[in-house]
Amino acid sequence: MHVIFHKQQPYPESVAEQEQMVASVLAGSMPSSLILTEHPPTYTIGTSGHSGDILSRSVDGESIAVYPTGRGGEVTYHGPGQLVCYVIADLKREPDLHRHIWRLEEMVIRTLADFGVVAGRDSRGIGVWVDGLKIAAAGVRCRKWVTFHGIALNNTPNLKHFSGIVPCGMQDQPVTSMQKLGLDIPRARLEQVLIGHCHALFDPLVAAV
Repeated sequence: MHVIFHKQQPYPESVAEQEQMVASVLAGSMPSSLILTEHPPTYTIGTSGHSGDILSRSVDGESIAVYPTGRGGEVTYHGPGQLVCYVIADLKREPDLHRHIWRLEEMVIRTLADFGVVAGRDSRGIGVWVDGLKIAAAGVRCRKWVTFHGIALNNTPNLKHFSGIVPCGMQDQPVTSMQKLGLDIPRARLEQVLIGHCHALFDPLVAAV
């Protein structure tokens, strides 16, 4: 699994990069990859979402951009302090999106465990949860069994920004972050741990494609 780092990207720029990479993977000119990035304050509307779940485009003194997106899921937030993990993976060997999402979640669950956080899945929806609060939201898209988009882990985001939406269709806005749990983890350290789990989970899948 090839790893690409970006300090921060506007959301449309990130989607364009992913689209280009998917085309390259389909053409056989690029390996499966993990993109690690952040976005400026942004609300995205997934294929199951609607604009009515955007309650305000200005929160806590900041203007928040809104973009429709082709990933699955409803409305979610991206912003500084949130580690966004986009996995461009060739699933032809195992064409199972549910298993792919399981791997995305498991990558984050194992990463959090290394920092002493007990996280898991919840019947309320996909993603990663800690004590009934969502700490990572997932949403993917697939083209000819090459996936893009991925999972976003709340490290130190401004959680007030979630008040401007109905996140993932949940009116009670049950979100949390590593910072809210009392952790102070530099992004570089978080990336280092997460990359190790990404390799363990995805390399066996993509190596034989």
